[in-house]
Amino acid sequence: MHLNRNDEDTLAGELGPVKQKAMEILVALGDIYGAEKLIPIESAQIAGVSYKTIGEAGLEYLTDLTGSVTVPTMLNPMGMDRYKWRQMGIKEAFVEKQLAIIRRYESLGIDAQCTCTPYYVKAPRKEAHLSWSESSAVSYANSVLGARTNREGGPSALAAALVGKTPDYGYHLDENRVPDISIKIDFPLAGADFGALGYVVGKIINSQVPQFSFVTPPSDDELKALGAGMAATGSVALFYPEQGAMSSEIIELERSDVDIYSSSEPDVVVLGCPHCSRSELTEIARLLEGRTVTRPLWICTSRFVADRCSSLISRIEATGARVICDTCMIVSPAFEKRSMMVNSGKALEYGPNLCNSHTVIGTTSSCVNTACNT
Repeated sequence: MHLNRNDEDTLAGELGPVKQKAMEILVALGDIYGAEKLIPIESAQIAGVSYKTIGEAGLEYLTDLTGSVTVPTMLNPMGMDRYKWRQMGIKEAFVEKQLAIIRRYESLGIDAQCTCTPYYVKAPRKEAHLSWSESSAVSYANSVLGARTNREGGPSALAAALVGKTPDYGYHLDENRVPDISIKIDFPLAGADFGALGYVVGKIINSQVPQFSFVTPPSDDELKALGAGMAATGSVALFYPEQGAMSSEIIELERSDVDIYSSSEPDVVVLGCPHCSRSELTEIARLLEGRTVTRPLWICTSRFVADRCSSLISRIEATGARVICDTCMIVSPAFEKRSMMVNSGKALEYGPNLCNSHTVIGTTSSCVNTACNT
């Protein structure tokens, strides 16, 4: 892989041992994937934030890092809401470790906006090269915003943030951004149907690049849910939601293929995986209007979004529901070993695997009805 003079100096340790190690990681990745060069990135987004997932080893690793990132960088969700952790039942020992992790990231100049929807904080430019970690964020950036990023691991995204570059391979290259399978949907879908569709399609196509044909065009929120489901079950990082030339391989699904909903009497109902947008919070507030929550209902969103619609949050919480920021049901110990009802294909996949939770999926309306026991 070709390195310019500055890259070579960094690799040789001229800019210190931390950036030297970061460059070593990027060069190794480039060699593995056959990249010809490093390319500048516009931003980075780092996974490996919750103490639940990285533990003592991760905290120790972060403690040894010094210096500063060279591009705008945000964090994935952590294991708790930094202000409502008591309401969530988080133990103080966990809080102490979690806040230590956040402080370490902040010491590197990283913005502690702990969200899986960094594009709500600042959307990247079309064609911009990124180094993002969170699977649903990667899918949204590539597929809806037209930016370019591979699905990075936490260490490689952090290395790219420190250096400001990433190896030029995978979805950074035009030749890898071509649909290779078509998915034909001849029936109407709405809302949580798209998360269910993503859950199903990801299991079928694995990491291929699908082109969809829909009866009606989905909204951005629905595309977010679709991409999140496919990323969780099939590692799909790029899809095309608009109808184009059909590929040689076409999969036609029936309504029954996507109807994976089930009723439940869960311990808790959790919405917001990925984090809710303002429009999704508006819909939840509408569904809750005039009602009282009788079963725990938690709604996850970014602090950036919540801070900009405080009256909407107040309406939701007046019903007994709780809006939490900085975290989600997948990376927080608050939801471990509990039966959950969700409206997300991503959460349906990760709940049993990462939370050891019995998880079922329903529409947003049925989730709210279950929380209100109606």
